Amino acid sequence: MSIMMGLRVAVDPNRFEEAVNSDRDRIMEISQAAKDAGATHHAFYANDDGGEILVVDEWPTKEAFFEFFENNTRVPELMSDAGVSDRPTPVFWRELDTPDKF
Repeated sequence: MSIMMGLRVAVDPNRFEEAVNSDRDRIMEISQAAKDAGATHHAFYANDDGGEILVVDEWPTKEAFFEFFENNTRVPELMSDAGVSDRPTPVFWRELDTPDKF
């Protein structure tokens, strides 16, 4: 079973979005590398209050995520261009087997 990864990043969401959209080739290269490493879902979300984004990914394992995140040189480049100064820490979640899920 896969895991969900949440990565809270302290950054201005508008500046982050501008950095992502200013270099389509870079973000698509990162996206393809994540897929190649096993990611099956990825999205960015902005905090309504500003000052933070949330990266939500689905990976086969924590190890697969860390292998990608620690070795991809384009991710820190993007974060730097977006104004991220503190290294974010991922949090991992596993799905619970409950009768109410849909």
